[in-house]
Amino acid sequence: MCIFVKKSRLRLYITTAMCLIYVSLFSQTVRKYSNEFMNIGVDAAALGMSSAVTSHSADVNSGYWNPAGLLKLEDSQLSLMHSSYFANIANYDYAAYAMPLDNESAIGISVIRFAVDDILNTTQLIDAEGNINYDRISLFSTADYGLTFSYARALPVQGLNYGVNAKVIRRIIGDFASSWGFGLDVGAQFETNNNWKFGIMARDITTTFNSWAIDEAKFATISDAVAGQNQELPETTEITIPKLQIGISKLIDFNHDYTLLTAINLNMRFAENNDVFTTSFASINPALGFEFGYIDMVYLRGGMGNFQNELQLDNTEQLSFQPSFGLGFKYSGIQVDYAFTDIGDQSVALYSNVFSLKIDLGIFR
Repeated sequence: MCIFVKKSRLRLYITTAMCLIYVSLFSQTVRKYSNEFMNIGVDAAALGMSSAVTSHSADVNSGYWNPAGLLKLEDSQLSLMHSSYFANIANYDYAAYAMPLDNESAIGISVIRFAVDDILNTTQLIDAEGNINYDRISLFSTADYGLTFSYARALPVQGLNYGVNAKVIRRIIGDFASSWGFGLDVGAQFETNNNWKFGIMARDITTTFNSWAIDEAKFATISDAVAGQNQELPETTEITIPKLQIGISKLIDFNHDYTLLTAINLNMRFAENNDVFTTSFASINPALGFEFGYIDMVYLRGGMGNFQNELQLDNTEQLSFQPSFGLGFKYSGIQVDYAFTDIGDQSVALYSNVFSLKIDLGIFR
């Protein structure tokens, strides 16, 4: 039982959920959906286009979207992003660095942290005699980390590149439990002479897994915290099923001052859900995006994604989607981007504001 005093209703919901996460986390032997924090997305420029960037991603952030795009780097780049969710209770941070090795290869490294800090642990608030003792309240944090190493290389076919990601996942829930996970991504891009670009990204092709280590003594105190809800310690393996993303984009140049980039993604999960196209084998969710540029300095972006067949109260289905909007400014190797969008339904607010920074490190030479 969780009791909280002098907290907002929102914080009450979040903290209560985190107090019960220990029981629910281990309620299944093998969970096929895990590491969802790795699907939120990075870079406000990409998010402003509803993440429809698999085919044309060509900077330091390609380590996340499609590692094959790292081969387009002309110099070292650094990228930073920060977002907050749940009324600033949860924080999402991202940093990446990438550099070309030569004309035919490039490498990158990125790290993502999604965390809720200073959570109230009230599982011991009520003692054995039924008395409430606020001195028994403690604080802890839950954090998810994703470290990605990327490598890209050109193939003998002109315009065709491929890339590979090796991912290390670290998840921590206070002193109660922690896990390690490992997985691989593979991506490819192909560009024609008339500015058509094609891309494919296979995420978690090895069915990325997480193996949890649980403090059994602490688990026992948690599982006994709610009367009648005692839990046995189950298996501790999570599996992240593969996902496939296919993208096409076209860049149109108007008199060298104005450009229009249009893109479409087909995002496939090998599971049945309420995506707009779904079967028992796989579900497909399209995403559409555009970017209007002026003298390669100012950018206006928009997109639509997350098309869903939502079940209504009268048992009918209604098609819904999430729009996005973005702005960007680039000058002398420094680019600042903004996106106004719903980030993968990770926020209780309908929309989120995201800022990101990208720097070409060659400007400091």
